[in-house]
Amino acid sequence: MSTDTDVSLSSYDEDQGSKLTRKAKEAPFVPIGMAGFAAIVAYGLYKLKSRGNTKMSVHLIHMCVAAQGFVVGAMTLGMGYSMYWEFWAKPKP
Repeated sequence: MSTDTDVSLSSYDEDQGSKLTRKAKEAPFVPIGMAGFAAIVAYGLYKLKSRGNTKMSVHLIHMCVAAQGFVVGAMTLGMGYSMYWEFWAKPKP
């Protein structure tokens, strides 16, 4: 019975920063979606004091919908981008 301890899997050897960098190169719209989500949440928190007569729950619902819409839009653009490069831009044999 032999055990193979020399097997090294690259996905287990990388740290969080290099994994995020590799994933960002594979799917560039993921970090865009994350940054947009964070920006909309930060803007919503900044505007929380000056919301006027708008109720707190309505303001939070609007910010939630805006953040989710941005993420869904980034995912849709990312899928369209990958489909374009996989099916249409690929050279035909």
